[in-house]
Amino acid sequence: MAASLPTQTNHLLAALPSVDAARILALLELVELESARVLYEAGDRIQHVYFPLDCILSLVYVMTDGALAEVSAAGNEGLLDIAAFLGGGVMPTRCIVQSPGYAYRGWAHDIQHEFRSSEAIQSLLLRYTQCRINQIAQTAVCNRHHTVEQQLCRWLLMTLDRLPSNEISITQELIANALGVRREGVNEAAHHLQSLDVTLSSRGHIKVRNRAKLESLCCECYATVKRESDRLMRWPSDSSAICSHDPYANSMF
Repeated sequence: MAASLPTQTNHLLAALPSVDAARILALLELVELESARVLYEAGDRIQHVYFPLDCILSLVYVMTDGALAEVSAAGNEGLLDIAAFLGGGVMPTRCIVQSPGYAYRGWAHDIQHEFRSSEAIQSLLLRYTQCRINQIAQTAVCNRHHTVEQQLCRWLLMTLDRLPSNEISITQELIANALGVRREGVNEAAHHLQSLDVTLSSRGHIKVRNRAKLESLCCECYATVKRESDRLMRWPSDSSAICSHDPYANSMF
């Protein structure tokens, strides 16, 4: 089991001043999240907050007719979910594990207390919230105005940014659900990207072979979201606590 433990860190936790990071880390445990696991349904009361390390958590809106569309996602750049400290208390969407891996998990009431008690934590989490709002807004614009292939390129780039390699384990059906489009459209776009030698696809697996080309084929939405996120989340230098703390001290394994 030890060989499979993640080497990545969560950037939000790493950005905190040492004293705040150490205090929050003491409240967390390491958990493994398997692919397609539903962490929350819409309307569920939030019990836990997750800080992904090498997994990706997808926030999916489910229509009354069963249609799905991803409105946001959280990876090692952030947490799930901001509603825990903004005061809503319940999940507005379904949350599923898009890409399996590990995350730190803590009780929502503990994170709420830290948010109210520390100016540094509050400032960081509010800036992250602004990033999430920007991501949701840009995704809505992208889904309305851009082609399925452009949406797929955006989705692939955002997913790659949250993973330690250029390989993504996911089916075209799940991608179609995330984009809120028909599977046939995703299949056609994926075939075109492969014909350009941008990606290499197999069942349940996508390997990005040429990221620069992928970016050139993408609409402006990916760059817009990334540029604003980079501006808002300029990490302070005092993040030594995350490096000195044993990440598995509170592990459930």
